[in-house]
Amino acid sequence: MLVKGVMRGYIIDNDGEEVTTHFYQEGDMVVGSFIPNINISMTIEALEDCELSVANYSEVMSHVNKNQEITDIITREFQKLNKQLQSRLVSLLNLSALDKYQLFLNEYPGLLNRIPHYYIAQYLGITPTQLSRVRKQFSQQM
Repeated sequence: MLVKGVMRGYIIDNDGEEVTTHFYQEGDMVVGSFIPNINISMTIEALEDCELSVANYSEVMSHVNKNQEITDIITREFQKLNKQLQSRLVSLLNLSALDKYQLFLNEYPGLLNRIPHYYIAQYLGITPTQLSRVRKQFSQQM
């Protein structure tokens, strides 16, 4: 569990470029995969000084369905991750840059000034120049 700080998850695409896939903030469970013994190609990087609460995955999962509190936490994290992944997929495929930016602000409140903007642009699937334009357009609407 991320107690303090901000992290990002990213992959390297076929062109050797980093693609930010996820941001983690305080209270998030930082995990590459909920499926044991599955290799994933995502890297997790701290963007600030971070404090983590670490648990043994196998030990925690051995208590699922035996301990209601642990079961509820794991279920909540699965649901949160599923919602974020679905939202991201719909966003990348269907939304304008402005709509993607607004969705980012809703999903990651308070992170705008804690994350380098080129990572935000990368996450949104736009260039840093496009992000600058979108931010200007967004501020003019407010």
